[in-house]
Amino acid sequence: MAPTVTTSDLPTPADGSEAISLLIPRSPFVAELGLRLTDISDGHAELVMPYRPELTTVGEMVHGGAISACADIGIMAAAWAGRPIPDRLRGVTTSMSVSFINPLIADDLRIVADRLHNGNRLCHCTVDLISASAGQLVARATGAYQIG
Repeated sequence: MAPTVTTSDLPTPADGSEAISLLIPRSPFVAELGLRLTDISDGHAELVMPYRPELTTVGEMVHGGAISACADIGIMAAAWAGRPIPDRLRGVTTSMSVSFINPLIADDLRIVADRLHNGNRLCHCTVDLISASAGQLVARATGAYQIG
């Protein structure tokens, strides 16, 4: 079992983008999904979840729970991306809705997340979850994330 990570385990980040860049490779749950951060800029983040048979539900179809978890992580990443660091380095997804459109069959998942609204503490984000090889939209998520 991977050790837990606390915010005190992280070096002090310069901004939210750096906080996400530090957290993603250290999070046990993110590691379990195999997620990699591929791009982060102000209000935008992209990640990839590699296909693994352990993430399937039937045959080679990736489980919706794994896809939903990727949406949640995308919301978190976009919410933090480019923001100043608050007094308390913490946050939480306060709501999320996922619409599944196509199955993800034996393919990596691209996670493309954008912050639509940047409030004082509450951010609203959208995430497109796309099959990497086919370029087909698998799901779209919207959510709110509270920072600080």
